[in-house]
Amino acid sequence: MDIFQNAKKLGFGLMRLPLTDPNDGGSIDLEQTKQMVDAFLERGFTYFDTAWMYCAFQSENAVKTCLTSRHPRDSFTLADKLHAGFIHSLEDRDTIFSTQLEKTGAGYFDYYLLHDMGVEHYEIYKKFDCFTWLADKKARGLVRHMGFSFHDNAEVLDKILTEHPEVEFVQLQINYLDWDSEGVQSRQCYEVAVKHGKPVIVMEPVKGGTLAKVPAGVEKLFKEYAPEASVPSWAIRFAASLSNVKMVLSGMSNMAQLLDNTGFMQDVQPLCAEEENRIRQAVSLINSSIAIPCTGCAYCTGGCPRHIAIPQYFSLYNADLQEVEGKSWKPQGEYYDNLTNTYGKASDCIGCGQCEGVCPQHLPIIENLKQVARHFEI
Repeated sequence: MDIFQNAKKLGFGLMRLPLTDPNDGGSIDLEQTKQMVDAFLERGFTYFDTAWMYCAFQSENAVKTCLTSRHPRDSFTLADKLHAGFIHSLEDRDTIFSTQLEKTGAGYFDYYLLHDMGVEHYEIYKKFDCFTWLADKKARGLVRHMGFSFHDNAEVLDKILTEHPEVEFVQLQINYLDWDSEGVQSRQCYEVAVKHGKPVIVMEPVKGGTLAKVPAGVEKLFKEYAPEASVPSWAIRFAASLSNVKMVLSGMSNMAQLLDNTGFMQDVQPLCAEEENRIRQAVSLINSSIAIPCTGCAYCTGGCPRHIAIPQYFSLYNADLQEVEGKSWKPQGEYYDNLTNTYGKASDCIGCGQCEGVCPQHLPIIENLKQVARHFEI
């Protein structure tokens, strides 16, 4: 059964909505958002995605103002989420869920996710029996389909899906820059989802705007091949081309972005061989300027007395430095925190030098770990 009902593959992520005050994340420009919602639906797209804390806790209110109070309930599908950081008792689950139904005016949620799953949050969700709780919501018709969003490594994802086969879908961070990343492990997580037969929703396909503002050489590479195609379209189509991806979320902030995305996603075509080749070249160009040129061979980790995930931490550090300026939240810190629940922190390094002795790139790993610690742990 296709739980996405063969819907068009572009979803409207309601987390980067237009604002009336750039310094106030909750000051949503409701009139512009209404126009964007209307245009999205008029072009045949139906999937909307919100969450408890988006837009300074105002995104769900905007759903009611701009969507549910203005359009028939069967004309769209809506996803919402429960975040482990706000659950401190069994009662909190229902308090939040009931408030979400009231704030959105949705009546029910087509898709409901346990938000930001990883080692630490998984323990919280188990402690408060959230999988059983969510299955009950589904049985009662308040949720149509249950899943979770994920920010951790592929091994953890495999463990959770093995222990909870009742989950119907997963939401993963996938983009061409993170595809072979040691830290994010987009490809490996995608392959785990495929192994378990779980359809994938993609988040961060443009990496929060990073792949919309690429280096000049990368933009030239794309424009030489397809002069009319926008730079972000390459990133979104990369994710949409994966056979097990059923929905690609885009956090659209203005009408121009929405019209561009809905234009090329109207009848999206998978990447051809030449386009795939150009994306590989783009990744090489972007990564040629990375701060720590680690190849991810992992020779350094075998004898580390503190069990530090050195290649993963370097990958996340490099990716974080490539982000566009001014973003209020960047996912690399989340991945770092989750990995430190399994491995030693960068600051746990005792400077024994074992890693540097076996590094084929002859990297100053000890000093680089200090940089990582200063970056992610302060």
